Amino acid sequence: MSELRRIKKALISVSDKTGIIEFARELSNFRVQIVSTGGTAKSIREAGLQVTEVSEITNFPEMMDGRVKTLHPKIHGAFLALRDNENHVASMKEHGIEPIDLVVVNLYPFEQTIAKEDVELAEAVENIDIGGPAMIRSASKNWRDVAVVTDANLYESVVAEMKENEGGLHLETRQRLAALAYTRTASYDLAISSYLAKQLSNDDLAFLEPLNPLKDLIIINSNEIFEEEIVEDENLLPEYASIELTKVTDLRYGENPHQKAAIYETEESGGIAKADQLHGKEMSFNNYVDAEAAWNLVQDFDELAVTIIKHTNPSGVGIGTNNLEAYKRALSTDPVSAFGGIVAFNRRVDADTAKAVNEVFTEVVVAPEFDDEALKIFKSKKNLRVLKVQPNETEENLEYKQISGGFLVQSKDIYKVSQSDLKFVTERKPTEEEVRALLLAWKVCKHVKSNAIVFANKDQTIGVGAGQMNRVDSVRIAAMRAARFELPLKNSVLASDAFFPFRDNVDEAAGFGISAIIQPGGSIKDEESIQAANEHGIAMVFTGYRHFKH
Repeated sequence: MSELRRIKKALISVSDKTGIIEFARELSNFRVQIVSTGGTAKSIREAGLQVTEVSEITNFPEMMDGRVKTLHPKIHGAFLALRDNENHVASMKEHGIEPIDLVVVNLYPFEQTIAKEDVELAEAVENIDIGGPAMIRSASKNWRDVAVVTDANLYESVVAEMKENEGGLHLETRQRLAALAYTRTASYDLAISSYLAKQLSNDDLAFLEPLNPLKDLIIINSNEIFEEEIVEDENLLPEYASIELTKVTDLRYGENPHQKAAIYETEESGGIAKADQLHGKEMSFNNYVDAEAAWNLVQDFDELAVTIIKHTNPSGVGIGTNNLEAYKRALSTDPVSAFGGIVAFNRRVDADTAKAVNEVFTEVVVAPEFDDEALKIFKSKKNLRVLKVQPNETEENLEYKQISGGFLVQSKDIYKVSQSDLKFVTERKPTEEEVRALLLAWKVCKHVKSNAIVFANKDQTIGVGAGQMNRVDSVRIAAMRAARFELPLKNSVLASDAFFPFRDNVDEAAGFGISAIIQPGGSIKDEESIQAANEHGIAMVFTGYRHFKH
């Protein structure tokens, strides 16, 4: 059996018709007979190419609004028959089945349909493809004889190989195409199952409880500052989850030079993976990770905000009436760590700000928009990467962390604490200015690796302590950074991503002259921390929400 198979007949049935006419024209140049369905056949015929309708082969019309057209032995038999099997060949001859050598199918746009806002269940169901996956699976099973193409990005390489081999494709190519095809149908089915599971109520999903015990989230505060409550999770985590990834490009290497890496994108709109790189050399793996951290942080601010990120932690954050003011405040928190950092804006970047950024060696600048003059200034730095990023409009609310043997899946930490959420637990209540500072510190603290401590005033961060094994060390490091750059800690505020297990954190912070603390509360020793704050004249507020970031 020859490893090369010449393509004599192809079935084409595509929902996404990108590039299909050009591909069909190339096939016609190889004298390939084209069989097609419905709208695809019409498009090919209107392009002046010869095409045979599937109904002419099956002797059955397309029916039920196109739901039934290719589910027929003369189609699937043409895919599945082994050409070197005498019984299969005899069956084909007896029933008038002619072999099909190439199947070109992409599927109804189910993922794009459910990504639309307020899509109805009926519309989603209508976009569940039946015949397409069936054809892909049948043809892929017989990759020894049949080639399957499920992505318009593959047309060019398939044509190139056919040109090199007088219209034929190698065995290795057919096997690779089959593997890609099964990957596509697997991700498609998982997308459907995940979507349908989300449409069911908790009562409908009761039969799944032995498999999925994550029903109730219990928030308990031992000192009864918050009422104990049980929050019904309206959307259980799905029994099966799908992540459809499309490779964008290979990267030079991963976190380190000895690691291979690539970037993939999902069906979501916007985000760092889909950023438009307006200038600069190739983004690295670490550039992408840091840019994501920077972009996520500034997106948590409704007001104009700027952050400088180093190794996923903010070295500084500032707010202001304009970008330049906010940037200078962010930079003043830690100008040393800003060297080689990532700068993110949540507003259009102007020329004056671009000039200021260019005074410090910066790896990446991220923003939703850039003035023409600002972009021109940035382009004067040949190695500076400039990313234009749009928010995720249809962002999936689940995040995944790989562990050996599987994944951890959780809902994203998207809750934003407002002033009305704050619980005032000390004798002294914070002033209006202190509340503004506390909320700024709290927003930043959410994006700092645990154990996280942030000192801030109403306009900027003063010091950041990240990723320590105990919280007191984080307090000391944050204070040390503030002192190093001569930023006044006296009358600043402190945010902690989790509760204080002991009063020593409050005593330590009081020594630096802070005036207010924001923390989740929930420790069995909350009363000790409250008492310590009262002794030092510090205002303390509880949020009821923890922001661990591991």
